[in-house]
Amino acid sequence: MSRKPELRGRAARLARLFPTGRGQAARTPFVLLVVLLLGGGLIGLLVLNSALSEGAFRLDDLQKETKSLTDEEQALQRDVDAYSAPEALQRRARDLGMVPGGDPAFLDPDGTVRGVPAPAPADVHQTAVQDPLVLAPEAFATPPPTPTIPGR
Repeated sequence: MSRKPELRGRAARLARLFPTGRGQAARTPFVLLVVLLLGGGLIGLLVLNSALSEGAFRLDDLQKETKSLTDEEQALQRDVDAYSAPEALQRRARDLGMVPGGDPAFLDPDGTVRGVPAPAPADVHQTAVQDPLVLAPEAFATPPPTPTIPGR
């Protein structure tokens, strides 16, 4: 019979500071905590990796969209440049029945005319003045009726 002697006083207080049982019970919560931390870290890395992959796919889609929009912008800019070229403007003006103007005359603030006013010369290449309804029929269309609100 190996009975432990009962301690009293200061020795009893010091003895309470030392663990009295097997060390296995104190180790279990620590191992559980480490396993939970490692599992949480692994799940966190998996979520982070998924988010980064999704962002990479979105970035790729946006880059493709940017490229197609840039190509479309360049095509539209080429069209604008072609329409605003001097030769194209002159051809469209002649098609509309316009003639080149001569030297301009200016009015001074006091009412005097500077320069010699003259009518624009007739263009020899121009055919008869075209019908304005043929050139821009939508400009002469009647506007749609405005809706009326009953009771007002």
